[in-house]
Amino acid sequence: MSAQPKLKRFNDNVLSKYQIYNSIFMTLPFDTISNTGVLLPLFHSICKKGFEQGKNPTEIVELFFKKYQENPSEDEKISLLFKFIQYIERQVVLFDAIEDTAFPVVNNMDGIGTLRNSKEIAFSSDKKEELQRYLEEFKVRIVLTAHPTQFYPGTVLGIITDLDNAIKNDDLLLIKSLLAQLGKTPFFKKTKPTPYDEAVSLIWYLENVFYHSISDIYNYIQHNIFDGEATENEIINLGFWPGGDRDGNPFVTTQITLDVAERLRQTILKNYYLDVRKLKRRLTFDGIAEILANLEKRLLKHVRKSYENVTFSQKILLQELHKVRNILTKDHQSLFLDELDDFINKVHIFGFHFATLDIRQDSRVHHDAFTQIVKDLLANGDTTFPKNYIDLSADEQVEILSKVKGKINPEILTDEMSVKTIESIYALKRIQKRNGERGANRYIISNNQTELNVMQTFAMLNLCDFGDNLSVDVVPLFETVDDLQNADNVMRTLYSNKNYRKHIASRNNKQTIMLGFSDGTKDGGYLMANWGIFKAKEALTKISREFGITVIFFDGRGGPPARGGGKTHQFYASLGPTIEDKEIQLTIQGQTISSNFGTLDSSQYNLEQLLSSGIKNEVFTKDQLSDSHREIMNDLSETSYKTYVDFKNHPKFLPYLEKMSTLKYYAKTNIGSRPSKRSKSDKLDFADLRAIPFVGSWSQLKQNVPGFFGVGSALKKYEDAKRFEEVKEFYNSSDFFKTLLENSMMSLTKSFFELTAYMANDEEFGDFWKLIYEEYKTTKRLLLKLSGYAELMENHPEGKASIEVRENIVLPLLTIQQFALKRIQELQKSSGNEKEILILEKMVTRSLFGNINASRNSA
Repeated sequence: MSAQPKLKRFNDNVLSKYQIYNSIFMTLPFDTISNTGVLLPLFHSICKKGFEQGKNPTEIVELFFKKYQENPSEDEKISLLFKFIQYIERQVVLFDAIEDTAFPVVNNMDGIGTLRNSKEIAFSSDKKEELQRYLEEFKVRIVLTAHPTQFYPGTVLGIITDLDNAIKNDDLLLIKSLLAQLGKTPFFKKTKPTPYDEAVSLIWYLENVFYHSISDIYNYIQHNIFDGEATENEIINLGFWPGGDRDGNPFVTTQITLDVAERLRQTILKNYYLDVRKLKRRLTFDGIAEILANLEKRLLKHVRKSYENVTFSQKILLQELHKVRNILTKDHQSLFLDELDDFINKVHIFGFHFATLDIRQDSRVHHDAFTQIVKDLLANGDTTFPKNYIDLSADEQVEILSKVKGKINPEILTDEMSVKTIESIYALKRIQKRNGERGANRYIISNNQTELNVMQTFAMLNLCDFGDNLSVDVVPLFETVDDLQNADNVMRTLYSNKNYRKHIASRNNKQTIMLGFSDGTKDGGYLMANWGIFKAKEALTKISREFGITVIFFDGRGGPPARGGGKTHQFYASLGPTIEDKEIQLTIQGQTISSNFGTLDSSQYNLEQLLSSGIKNEVFTKDQLSDSHREIMNDLSETSYKTYVDFKNHPKFLPYLEKMSTLKYYAKTNIGSRPSKRSKSDKLDFADLRAIPFVGSWSQLKQNVPGFFGVGSALKKYEDAKRFEEVKEFYNSSDFFKTLLENSMMSLTKSFFELTAYMANDEEFGDFWKLIYEEYKTTKRLLLKLSGYAELMENHPEGKASIEVRENIVLPLLTIQQFALKRIQELQKSSGNEKEILILEKMVTRSLFGNINASRNSA
């Protein structure tokens, strides 16, 4: 099967099956309009032809009703359009399920980038020991975030799982029943989820996917690379943000943080309990059965009840399991040893915490909270800070902050945010006590600008009774273009501080630094954000090595290219020796969790690709940029940046997003607990815009601006100067540059300007729309010229095919959305249309879901 071209495998196992099952789905009567399934293909056909003929969404919708309905009333039209939305949402789920099921057939599970492939290359080139040494240190950390780029209710997730299995078994009767169930199950939530709800949704993936796929990978490495010997390094571990990420989310409370940590602990113990029960059925031997029976009782006790005093730990469980192992090898001929080792490995990897809960807060919130803490301490006669502290220079404050220690009582604080901040740190301590240190040991400062931001957090941690053993990493997150350029200066100051340096020494001489992609892209455009991060990593690597510190980079990628993502493993494989790569850490959000890690097969494959990208970069090849390539990259990103900033400062930029896109509807979808913008102001401010609604709004318009704008202008500069061949040579010789531009191609592939072509004639926004379209055409033309392709994504035909099917499924949905948006704008010109506007706004909001979920193959 794998000998066939990937595109053929995709067509045979995904596309053909979708066509068969969709035809069954379309004949199922879900509602009183029994012919909805018959009418949708007709509407789809009219949409397709209509856009080819240059019609606008309103003309297309009206043509459909004129051709296929006899004088329908307005209510009947609206009702049918809502039914279409309902059908299309479910078609997306059906396609997802079929694509997931076919994953191991379409993708070669032993091919390039898999562990088996990496092992064979290493062994055949006599690099076994080098590979072993590398894997004794190298780690991959996947950090799941609740950023809402996809959110199915639990009921729908359950149906999807059952549908996957039924499709795998070709169980036509069950598939038919499940499709009928899907048709009648609500897709949207009437109320916003709480951060705890979001955590529970993601814990499903931990329990049902990662628990198995990560341990399978570790077992493979142990048996095939380390010859059966265990390695202390867990190699892959998990991070978790829901319940700990406070940045802009007022709904994350200290209690929710503690509840999520407890849910993580009880979930992993439940999995251990089930595994011990399985082991008991096999290891029925003297001296072993008694130990396992005792462990089964202890685990069940802690799964059923959350005890105030915890008397059970990872260390105790491992001690008991190693006792079992010794007896098994000594007295029972190592019978079922592989099953026991598998369980020991799981306990070693997941501990009693399952995933490390990160705490995150914005530096501006910290600054205000910390300033008030100092004032409250001084007002209470506390001598921790000098009376003139607030008037001191930043350097003087940093010096004082590096030395403070103590135990703040939150009850003396007068400011609500100060109390919440200090309580969140005390929660860290409590979680470590219950779940082990890995339960929660990182504090991330988003929007980090200066060394003072880091030292304020460092001081707050030291004022929460950690004594001389601060078991928490302080992690600055540099996001904007300016902050990235200044990051190495900030870290030099911190490394030069005696007390902060001593803290890093106590943390194994490692400093984690997070670099944000989505806000960087929003701030500086695609090329500048990516190049800015590359250069920041180089500068931070250099300064860290100078001080004898290993820097660990934590990337806010793992989403669509417009949010800094794209082909993630190719990106990591392209980094050269000037960037530290002892660990790969990245956020995975929304649809990327389900598309890349949603099943055992896809999770194992993509985790192996990430592992192999590190191995490739370290053990096999190094892709180093030459000085001439650096000059070109600097010039391209500067030109791109200027083009993007001019565009962003265009007087119509914010009004266009506000009036012509779905931006304001994101807040109404109830797919995430976090507000869609940072401030409560009614006025739209660019700085307040969150990256997800910002990127998502461009995506819904099918104008994926953050993924390409400025790229075309930068390339055109070289074409006009007759220097295009230099860029071509750079593209052909650098994996980094090629990966960067291929991810931009993906954004272009998902653009469809015919949908909004009517805007070109808009009195207010016509010229602005044309500006975007011209940059799109320039970028597309020059990327094709650069790559030598006849069409975009020519080298990834199966990925292109998947995108095309998804875009084709949602074409009627996008048409309905634009029809509703256009009608709302018309109705708002006069009064008395509030009721109709309300219905149309609901239509826009409902159509967001299918479009969001359909674009999941973005990384």
